[in-house]
Parts: sequence; C-alpha cells; structure tokens
Amino acid sequence: MESRFRYSKDIVYNNFPWPQDLPKQKIQGVEKLAQQVLKVRERYPDSSLADLYDPLTMPTDLVHAHQELDKFIESCYRPLPFSSEAKRMEFLFELYEKYTADLFTKEKVKRTKKKV
Repeated sequence: MESRFRYSKDIVYNNFPWPQDLPKQKIQGVEKLAQQVLKVRERYPDSSLADLYDPLTMPTDLVHAHQELDKFIESCYRPLPFSSEAKRMEFLFELYEKYTADLFTKEKVKRTKKKV
C-alpha cells in the first residue's frame, strides 16, 4: 500500500480532529453541504483544481458553497464562531492533543523478583 499523498479534482479533504459524539443531524448536514461543493465543482468540468481554487478567479458559487460548509462545520465544534483563525487553530490543536494524549502511553510492567 502506498503512503504518498494523492490529489484529485474530484475530492480532497484535509485531516483535522473531528468532534466526538456528533449528532446524526450534524453529520448529515456536513454530508449535504460537502455534496453541494462537489455539485458546484461539476459545473466547471474543464477547470483544474488550480483554476478552481485560484483566489483571484475562484467562481463565486464555489466560494459561497465553501463558506456555507465551513460555517456549518464550525458549528459542529461550538455554537459561537471563532474570533480569529488563530483561535480556531488553537482550539483544533488542543482537541488533537486531547485525542492523542494516551496514544503512546504504556502500562508499566510490574516485575517480580525470582527466588533462587
């Protein structure tokens, strides 16, 4: 199995810590809005990802679809929006740290002395 990254104009998601125990309604909302992004991208079959996501020429409908998805995803973490990108990143790094804190801890093996 290869471990190289693969990119495609069809679908690419970034990895980030996802809220645990998310209600089904929120999951379905994310799925619906992600599908909307894909539908909008289908309107531009001759465009590469570089073309579609060029900040100067990104289609307005694609910008809007991503804004809606981003806003909804943010609501999955907490009811109020983050005040800055830095606050969002801080929150996500803290969540990642929480999720991975016990990942590499090992139980100490209790050794008993052998009687000779």
